[in-house]
Amino acid sequence: MTNSPLVNLRIYSPNHSGRRNQPITKIAIHHTAGAVSAETIGNIFKPRTRRASCNYGIGNDNKIVLCVDEKNRSWCTSSSWCDNRAVTIEVANSKNGGNWPISDRVLTTLIDLVTDICKRNGIKNCTYTGGKDGVLQKHEWYSNTNCPGPYLGSKFSYIASEVNKRLRGNKSVSKSKGELYRVRKSWSDVKSQKGAFKNLDNAKRCADRFGLKVFDENGKIIYPIGKTIDQLAREVIRGGWGNGEERKRRLTQAGYDYYAVQKRVNQIIQ
Repeated sequence: MTNSPLVNLRIYSPNHSGRRNQPITKIAIHHTAGAVSAETIGNIFKPRTRRASCNYGIGNDNKIVLCVDEKNRSWCTSSSWCDNRAVTIEVANSKNGGNWPISDRVLTTLIDLVTDICKRNGIKNCTYTGGKDGVLQKHEWYSNTNCPGPYLGSKFSYIASEVNKRLRGNKSVSKSKGELYRVRKSWSDVKSQKGAFKNLDNAKRCADRFGLKVFDENGKIIYPIGKTIDQLAREVIRGGWGNGEERKRRLTQAGYDYYAVQKRVNQIIQ
């Protein structure tokens, strides 16, 4: 069992259980809940008193740190069942708070790393099912936590799709083809377009400013996913998404920004 050749630095953590007792069939993607470098991720898990670790970390400097060899079970997902089967990855955010975003280049590096893990461990289909039966795993399924955060959590289907393209021999990630994200009222309403952006975060900000949507080059709505924040907020008020943790879970699993929706709910009912 080998480690990824994509690693830029090694800062080993003593916090692991030694040899895992299951073959690698899962990949658990976490977020650091902070905009930190790869070196900082390594140093966070270095003290024994931390009692936590990960196999890999990707910093907001776009470097990959190895903290625990893949052959060993890290202490990352609050689950012996998951951590024995999963290579665990901590991903740094591009800024703190909000929907805890990560940068586009870090997302691309994450896809590179997940693809490499799949190839070396014989995972021929990187699945995301929204449940524990898939390859990609979320910390929030095993513990009362918001990890991997709303933004990264909404990207799991995309990550699986892009990894599988590479596993099938197509090595290019969609965004590397120079894809433009178009901000319009509808795909057919070309005149309503406010801009075309290479950076998805910029496209989202434009869409939020003008109350529009972001479309990919095939006319698929990228943001908001399916419905606007206002539509979702009114559905929440009508009881359509449940309450408390159930509401957070359902909105997040559907790919929506729970915090943005809840903020709009609060504004409407005030």
